[in-house]
Amino acid sequence: MALLQIAEPGQSSAPHEHRIAIGIDLGTTHSLVATVLSGKAKVLNDEQGRVLLPSIVHYAEQNTQYGYEAAPFITTDPKNTIVSVKRFMGRSQADIKFQHPYTLVGEANEMPAFETVQGRKTPVEISAEILKKLKDRAEASLKNEINGAVITVPAYFDEAQRQATRDAAQLAGLNVLRLLNEPTAAAVAYGLDQETNLSTDRNYVIYDLGGGTFDVSILRFSQGVFEVLATGGHTALGGDDLDRLILKWAKKQLDLEHLDDEEYAHFITAARRAKEALSDKESVELKILDHSLTLDRPTFEEIIKVALDKTISVCKRVMRDAKLELDDIQNVVLVGGSTRSYAVQKAVREVFNQEPLCTINPDEVVAIGAAITADQLIGNSKNGSLLLDVTPLSLGLETMGGLVERLIARNTAIPVARRQEFTTYQDGQTAMLIHVVQGERDLVDHCRSLGRFVLRGIPPMTAGQARIEVTFQVDADGLLTVSAQETTSGVKAHIDIKPSYGLSSEDTERLLLEGYKYAEEDKNLRHLQETKVEAQRELEALNQALKVDAKLLSEQQLNDLNAATAQLEQELQGTDIKAIESAVEQLKIHSDAFAALRMNQHIDAALKGTKLDDWSNSN
Repeated sequence: MALLQIAEPGQSSAPHEHRIAIGIDLGTTHSLVATVLSGKAKVLNDEQGRVLLPSIVHYAEQNTQYGYEAAPFITTDPKNTIVSVKRFMGRSQADIKFQHPYTLVGEANEMPAFETVQGRKTPVEISAEILKKLKDRAEASLKNEINGAVITVPAYFDEAQRQATRDAAQLAGLNVLRLLNEPTAAAVAYGLDQETNLSTDRNYVIYDLGGGTFDVSILRFSQGVFEVLATGGHTALGGDDLDRLILKWAKKQLDLEHLDDEEYAHFITAARRAKEALSDKESVELKILDHSLTLDRPTFEEIIKVALDKTISVCKRVMRDAKLELDDIQNVVLVGGSTRSYAVQKAVREVFNQEPLCTINPDEVVAIGAAITADQLIGNSKNGSLLLDVTPLSLGLETMGGLVERLIARNTAIPVARRQEFTTYQDGQTAMLIHVVQGERDLVDHCRSLGRFVLRGIPPMTAGQARIEVTFQVDADGLLTVSAQETTSGVKAHIDIKPSYGLSSEDTERLLLEGYKYAEEDKNLRHLQETKVEAQRELEALNQALKVDAKLLSEQQLNDLNAATAQLEQELQGTDIKAIESAVEQLKIHSDAFAALRMNQHIDAALKGTKLDDWSNSN
């Protein structure tokens, strides 16, 4: 008699073929891990039944403690107790302007390290320790080896911050299947792709306010594809900032100027508890050391208004980017522990004129979405939507005159590759500097430099003859690779963009806003620079021709040509486009006559020694 092999829904018919994949939400305040069991996503807990792991690491002389065990040391040993390490990931020391109790070491333009009793610890190392604890939790719970992981990141993390996250995961021994934007993970968790009415496109807003980062994304689900239409946010705005605003208010109420590290830790802990308590109560008592204050809801709303206004401003800008109106939005999803606050929910409700979705625990929703995606990517589930994330800022390279040539526009779906052909500027040029930049402005000086590399070995040719093919490729994790190839010789060069630090929230916001604010000014500056580059190219070509054929000109013709050249060179020192264009036209009068003389000379040379019969007999 044949035996039937029975498998649970979502499991492989051959259990040994089922591979274990996990989804990890590496959060600023808390982190957690989830997986898919029997076709259903489940958040994994520790031995005490807790699903959240506080993102805290305490370094003592003899041992290291994590999560809940490390939390008490925030107030007793703040310098060696690292919290909110996500805010330091992929950022330079110069970017870190918020208050913290740590001793940071390293260069101003590099990602700093924390000075602890166990020596220097980088943000990548500390994040790796948290990820390792989650990996251990998953292996203990599932009693199996982990084959792959999807790790979520804020949609607005740039290349440096994403690369730092991937490095931390690899250091923790995880096989990273993909870095997934947190808003996209939330949409997957809510099953927004499983809506019953799929005959028309549906648009969703994902409002994600975590402990240290804020993201808002607009996703469109159309014909089985999830596409991020637009995204925006702050890499340093979240629940931590609400706590700091309460702390600032408390200091003012108590007339306190300066807090030492221990006092600061007590104040910030009390502020966090008060914020959480106000979701259930009309007023709370803040008891901080020897002080006591009453904080009610209207005061709390006024205190945090500046932070919430920033999130609403981003929401409105992203709506404009997506070219959508409020009536076009089917659902608003709340993600992140900070959206538990009644004040946050109230602000979102008023802006979008609808009740937001928050039926799934906002602390768990991202990890659940990551787990569903991991299960799909590892090959266990064939069902699921195609996820298309986008690039948060435009990517391009520098061209002559300090101009930016954009290859990948902002909000382009990834993964993506773009290829464009360039050429040399000078005769005999054998190398080309490829300068990769990020931003929305037309001049390199107004954008952020991501990296440089040199393509060498270009065969010497006349300017404009070489063909340099440059390729920008952004993978599904949002990581950028740039390559260049001279097509006639085949010489190649490339760079993986791994800058030492990421954009500060201020810089991210500035790059976007300046792109709008200075659009007309940039257009004029670009016209000016392009006009100058073209004029300089004409002068270079003219100088080369004069070196060979100046003898063709009479003394008067040469003087007139030199005078027109001098006039143009003088105008190029200024910024008057009309004056430059007028000088170019004056020069062309004389240079065209010179070009005609050169043409006649070459024709004469070509015909010299031939007879009319040679041409008539050639047919």
